[in-house]
Amino acid sequence: MFLRIDRLQVEMPLPKEPDPVAAAAVQELMGGRFGEMTTLNTYMFQSFNFRQREKLRPFYALIANIATEELGHIELVGAAVNGLLNGIQPKGDMSKGEPSFAGMFTGAALKAHVAPGPHAGIMCADSLGNPWKGDYIFNSGNLILDLLHNFFLENGARTAKLRAYQLTTNPAARRMLGYLFTRGGVHAHAYALALEQLTGVDMKKMLPIPNLQPEQIPESRPFLEEGWHRRLYRFSTNDYDEIKSIWQGQALDNSGPLEVRDGPPEGGPQYDLDGSSEAFIPDYHPQEILEMAQKLYNKAKG
Repeated sequence: MFLRIDRLQVEMPLPKEPDPVAAAAVQELMGGRFGEMTTLNTYMFQSFNFRQREKLRPFYALIANIATEELGHIELVGAAVNGLLNGIQPKGDMSKGEPSFAGMFTGAALKAHVAPGPHAGIMCADSLGNPWKGDYIFNSGNLILDLLHNFFLENGARTAKLRAYQLTTNPAARRMLGYLFTRGGVHAHAYALALEQLTGVDMKKMLPIPNLQPEQIPESRPFLEEGWHRRLYRFSTNDYDEIKSIWQGQALDNSGPLEVRDGPPEGGPQYDLDGSSEAFIPDYHPQEILEMAQKLYNKAKG
């Protein structure tokens, strides 16, 4: 089962201005072939279908625990896209027949965000609006093959994030990417260590893929300095302590020992985003909904 905490995994300042083009680039990290939906569901279904859990407990715990962290990653990408779309002002009055959002969205941003409405936010799709596919999930049942695929998947996801990084200079988008670069590096390292225990092959010698050191990315440096690349968080109150038998040794940059931290990171607050009556969010006459919500709130208080 899962316990949901109403915070983001990392503090994310709200973008100062809307940036639909950056939002479209980040959208790829949700529903693209190497997006967070793919990593989440690959690890989740592998954990569902894992056989001999008790005999192979450390490896099951690793996959299940990383799957839980990925839930927070899709939440973070969703927040980033919504933040990048926040504050878009209509340029026309629909009651006068004017096109409220004409000319605001072009190319990928148009395809990815206008179908549900420009303020509807994140979708389970790639940057072109193509729906995420369940057949992106890989689960063979063979432990070594699944771990090898997960190692490949994390590095493919890093490549996709680097390409998204190259498409935008937006500081909010890049902060989110800096965090995900760091955490994805942790996951790739963890799967490499698991494969080394099973096979004796030192997969971590291949890292990083692509061969761009984490410290070469400016937005990753604050997270590296704080030691995020050395930490594997245990997303459970009582379970998955067995990951400590895999996540041990030195960091790849020799900056210190690897550590398992109990519980999720402190994180940061969720965004409280603007509504837009012209986009019918939460409705064309939002004051009516707000009044009803206030009545329910007062009633609950007694």
